[in-house]
Amino acid sequence: MGYLRAGRFAALLGLGLIAGSGAIAQMHGNGHGHGMMHGQDGQHDETNMPGLRGENATEAESAELAVMFNNFQTLSREVKNLPNGIRTVTRSSDPAVMEALVSHVVGMIGRVEAKDDPKIFIQSPTLDIFFDRAEEIDSTIDVTDEGIVVTQTSDDPELVEAMHVHAAEVSAMAERGMQAVHEMMMSR
Repeated sequence: MGYLRAGRFAALLGLGLIAGSGAIAQMHGNGHGHGMMHGQDGQHDETNMPGLRGENATEAESAELAVMFNNFQTLSREVKNLPNGIRTVTRSSDPAVMEALVSHVVGMIGRVEAKDDPKIFIQSPTLDIFFDRAEEIDSTIDVTDEGIVVTQTSDDPELVEAMHVHAAEVSAMAERGMQAVHEMMMSR
């Protein structure tokens, strides 16, 4: 795969947040559609992950994101915080997971540039600023043997701070999967 250039924000979501069909769920949200999803018994549904669906997400996105969350242990990630952004390298030891990862990252370029928020139920509120100020973010994506390399920059200090925060959130998800998501949601 080759070099991709996005004029604005590419894919701060190095991992995704949606999963397949499943249990009856109830949402306990924060008014923005972001919330905790539970199965009928009130426990987290780790099989169907209903909280990973989005108000504006496609089935294809759901499928690729489920692959990443269900196989997070194959992911590894390096992040370098830059004064004006971030540089991340994300990879998977599993070719199918890597394919889903690349598809997700590239797909998010268009979503953010179009300000087309997927509104995932458990989505981090850190992402809101990216959809609001997409035109102020420049991204470069390169798929190499090293992994998917994303460099994102902005002249807006608030966007840069959000990039640093979200890069750490994504790294936590790559390390601990849904456990990291639950921890982040509980800390809010």
